[in-house]
Amino acid sequence: MELKGKRIAILIEDMYNEFEFWYPYYRMKEAGASVMVIGTGAKEYHSKIGVPAPGGTPAESVSAADFEAVIVPGGYAPDRMRRSAAMLKLVRDCFHQGKVVAAICHAGWVLVSAGVLKGKTATCFSSIKDDVVNAGAKYVDQEVVRDGNLITSRTPDDLPAFCREIIAALK
Repeated sequence: MELKGKRIAILIEDMYNEFEFWYPYYRMKEAGASVMVIGTGAKEYHSKIGVPAPGGTPAESVSAADFEAVIVPGGYAPDRMRRSAAMLKLVRDCFHQGKVVAAICHAGWVLVSAGVLKGKTATCFSSIKDDVVNAGAKYVDQEVVRDGNLITSRTPDDLPAFCREIIAALK
C-alpha cells in the first residue's frame, strides 16, 4: 500500500480511452490511493468504444488542495476537457503547487490549454506533437517522461511505465 493516504484526481469526459482511464484508476487504488473521478457534470461518460464510466464529482466543486496528484487520460476526451475552465484550473493549480500532474496520449492537449508546458520536456501521442512543441515544450519520443512534477506518456502500451512513474513520484 505504497500510496496509502494519497488522494488522486483522475479526469473524465466523453470519448475517453478506456485503457488510459481504467488502468491508472485501478492501479492507483491497488497501491492504496484514494482515487476521485472528476468530470464536467454528466452523470455518466462513455469511452471511444462505449464503455461507461461514472460521472464523478464536478470539477467546479474541487480544488488542487484536495489532491496530491491529477491524472489526465487520453482518447478524444482531452479535446472536451480543455473546454472546461474548472478542469484547466485544477490541472494548472496542481502543477503550480508542485503536485504530480500526469497526462497520457492526447491528454497533452489539456496541458497545452492549461499553459503548463513552457520550458518542460514532455511526450505525447505523435499526432499532437506539434501542439506540445508550439506550447513551449521539448518533445521526446519515450514511453514516459518525468520533468519535475510533470509526467507524460504516449500511448496505452506505455501505461505500465506511466503508472510506475506516478507511484514513484508520489512515494
